[in-house]
Amino acid sequence: MVPIKSSHMGSRPFCCVWLFRIIKFSGELRLSASRSRCVSPIFHNRIPLLFARKLTMQSSRNVAVGDCSYGEGSMSTAEKTRPELLSIIPTVSTKHTDITAARKQVGSTLVLSRNTNTPSPFSGANCDDDSEAESFQDGRTEDVDRDTRCRAFVWCRDFLAGSWKTIQEDDFQISIVSGGLSNLLYLCSLPEHVQCVGEEPRQVLLRVYGAILQGVDSLVLESVMFAILAERTLGPKLYGIFPEGRLEQYLPNSRMHTDQLSDPAISAEIATKLAHYHNMLMPFNKEPKWLFGTIDKYMNQVMKLSFVREAHLKKYKRLMKLDLPAELESLRALLAATPSPVVFCHNDVQEGNILMLDDRDQTSRQRLMLIDFEYSSYNYRGFDLGNHFCEWMYDYTYKQWPFYKATLENYPTREQQLHFIRHYLAEQRRHSNITTDQTQTEEDMIIEANRYALASHFLWGLWSIIQAKISKIEFGYMDYAQCRFDAYFKQKKLWS
Repeated sequence: MVPIKSSHMGSRPFCCVWLFRIIKFSGELRLSASRSRCVSPIFHNRIPLLFARKLTMQSSRNVAVGDCSYGEGSMSTAEKTRPELLSIIPTVSTKHTDITAARKQVGSTLVLSRNTNTPSPFSGANCDDDSEAESFQDGRTEDVDRDTRCRAFVWCRDFLAGSWKTIQEDDFQISIVSGGLSNLLYLCSLPEHVQCVGEEPRQVLLRVYGAILQGVDSLVLESVMFAILAERTLGPKLYGIFPEGRLEQYLPNSRMHTDQLSDPAISAEIATKLAHYHNMLMPFNKEPKWLFGTIDKYMNQVMKLSFVREAHLKKYKRLMKLDLPAELESLRALLAATPSPVVFCHNDVQEGNILMLDDRDQTSRQRLMLIDFEYSSYNYRGFDLGNHFCEWMYDYTYKQWPFYKATLENYPTREQQLHFIRHYLAEQRRHSNITTDQTQTEEDMIIEANRYALASHFLWGLWSIIQAKISKIEFGYMDYAQCRFDAYFKQKKLWS
């Protein structure tokens, strides 16, 4: 391995080229890191699996590949079957600069050059460094990087029929779609001058998995879940699945904004949709292991993290003063004393995961569709209710650092909660003959939702600390973690 320095114009840091000669590679690859091994990405069986929760759907890394025809000699066998090799190459630290990894093949030598453009989402996080999210304080990336464009073109060509098989890459259209907090979304389209030859879609949504922390099994379960809901017309159609993501039906929609969650008509339909979701029977483990199983896993990882960046380190130390392990036991005891039925939960009902369909009448009661099921599982009903109420406070479309805006006074009032709960119960009664005392049920559900809202703050607070270490997404994860735990302690005073 030989580092080669090269000059660079202006005052920007020098570039560095690393030459690697690949002789042999086999077996499982694990990245070394100073934190819990659970946080480290793990690659199995020749194909890299990328891991995250919902994120700002922006391209945060840029890898330029000389040729998009991956199967036609542009890469060596090692590179085609082991693209994760790129994620273990040592990096040169460049403060507040963007990076492009351009790779090309010279004989059997893999050449990686580093320049000053935004890196591709397919380049893995360097486990010996912190997230570069703090580097994006000037604004979000708007352009689709070359590597993502190449991969998207190949996936659309391989998985979609008709005209997608014949268009040239220069005609292929792709743009970034803004949305949640963990997957990267792109809209892929046929050009206007190309006609469909069959029933192929003109547009599809490409979802590229981010740093999903649940593990490999969750990706498999979510793909099955997505397919089942698509067949039941409760979610978008599925056009293709591959290790890095999937192709979905693009449903023209108007972006829902956080303040619309409090609109009485919209809130009523969300409540109805959630009650319908909770009433489904799904072929998954029906034990409510997800909530505290996930929190425990995140807690173990958080307690073993080691930050390098000063900005991260100061915020991490401040969070550690909260004695989170002891607080978790307090939360566990409180929820054990809070009855909540086990149902099939979405677990992430926020405005970015709710489509407002454009082809529906404005007064239609069927205008909304829940999407993004990567956290869905059998869980306590109270978590879905409380988590949704928490999301009334957070706007993830804020365009300046830290790329979210928290307005704690937007948490739903008692009257707004009752409005939601009454429409939820009305939908439940349509599918059940059970009669209960309506007033008492409403009061019990308010307590249930607000206590489980504490679990929402706790879970996403831990999640965000881990993302601050491993994610390359443009988002202020450590600030968001502090914000969620601040809200947790404020809420705890009211409901414990």
